[in-house]
Amino acid sequence: MKATVAETPTAVRRGTVLVVDDEEGVRASVRAILEETCDVIEAEDGGVALDVLRAREVDVVMLDQRMPGEPGIEVLARIKALDPTIVVILATAVRDVRTAVAAMRLGAYDYLVKPFDVDDINLLVQRALEKRALEREVLCLRSALAPSGWESANAFEGLVGRHAEMVRIYQLITQLAETTTTVLITGESGTGKELVARAIHRRSPRRDQPFVAINVAAIPDTLIESELFGHERGAFTGAHARKLGKFELAHSGTVFLDEIGSLRLDLQTRLLRVLQEREVERIGGVRPIPVDVRVLAATNVNLRMAVRQRAFRDDLFYRLNVVPIDVPPLRQRRDDIPILVEHFVRKIARECNRDVRSISAGALETLVRYDWPGNVRELQNVIHRAVVLAREPVIQLHDIPLDLALPETGVGLTEDTGLPLREACDQFERQYVLRVLESVRWNVSRGARRLGVHRNTVLSKLAAWGVQRPTGADGRSASL
Repeated sequence: MKATVAETPTAVRRGTVLVVDDEEGVRASVRAILEETCDVIEAEDGGVALDVLRAREVDVVMLDQRMPGEPGIEVLARIKALDPTIVVILATAVRDVRTAVAAMRLGAYDYLVKPFDVDDINLLVQRALEKRALEREVLCLRSALAPSGWESANAFEGLVGRHAEMVRIYQLITQLAETTTTVLITGESGTGKELVARAIHRRSPRRDQPFVAINVAAIPDTLIESELFGHERGAFTGAHARKLGKFELAHSGTVFLDEIGSLRLDLQTRLLRVLQEREVERIGGVRPIPVDVRVLAATNVNLRMAVRQRAFRDDLFYRLNVVPIDVPPLRQRRDDIPILVEHFVRKIARECNRDVRSISAGALETLVRYDWPGNVRELQNVIHRAVVLAREPVIQLHDIPLDLALPETGVGLTEDTGLPLREACDQFERQYVLRVLESVRWNVSRGARRLGVHRNTVLSKLAAWGVQRPTGADGRSASL
């Protein structure tokens, strides 16, 4: 048995690839292809490979399927049991493609078909190493979260979620925080754009200085100029004293301009000057005042379209859009909904002094299915209501607002929707059946008796609605 390493002259850590193949010539060929870009280790069979993995850190395993003793697919299972984060690439003959696909279902990253193509090996290994590096960076980010008390371990500076787009945002925040770069944060209302801005500020060297947020759309046109830039005493009727604007109040800190797309064109010109010259001039003032602020802006409208429609200055757009961050809507990251629900339940229960600890599978299924037009803010409000009104430590389906239990339209029956009577009745029937099943913990026989119908009727309705009985809290399927 042997395990040899192609040493690298540099002290900088490079990716490490373990090549597992019983043919020495194949191992030597792969080493020759890869050793300029990464460290290469060789192993002649699965047993040696597992010994290597126990002894040192490996990023990628290139695993031959056909070897004496254990075939590659069985070694794959043992590798994943030892360390599920290792990236495994299966090498197979053409006739073994089905086996390779089966291996991918078991956790393999990809497969290569023999005879190898040099470019294919380089490209696939590089992608695998990049995947491994990204996972390492995510782990580093999570280790920096330092959650405490009730706070979710999945939270990053107040942002919650593990979706790939959210991880990318965490990475951007970490990269941008140490700079003074202007950032434009885009996304639908309620997605958490201000949380992104606050996270950038808290990670920056300005963290101990003011963070001044202003919702441009919420301030009347007659006051917005004074709010942003300040005014001198006597500058206009009612100006009885000098007032400092938001930029002066944020000196040495950060200004967050929310809904920047609603700013008047004449004030866009003044804002552009602030960004370029780093100085403001109060209304009625006679001299410019230097300000040292970092500007973060956010909008839920398409500013590029606004520029084409001449509703937004193109030079200001380019000045703000130095680094864009787009926050995805909640419906595009449904896998994060259970994490957000857990986070909000714990947080709100603590704040409201309520003994509410979790949510039932049926209620959670309803929340995951809903499209959330109001995004995370709407979800938080729904959980707040459910926590306050829940009569048990576990939030049930009847604690969730009725309109969320409707089909994907999300339309409430109390609204004048103009639905035909039959469709409205069908929607109510769905709500009612689901709530009854929730009340009997999804025991279909008991639910059918309560509904006064045969259990097969209930099962057929569930099938027609595309509703699956949820898994119980103990991990077993709900009772039939």
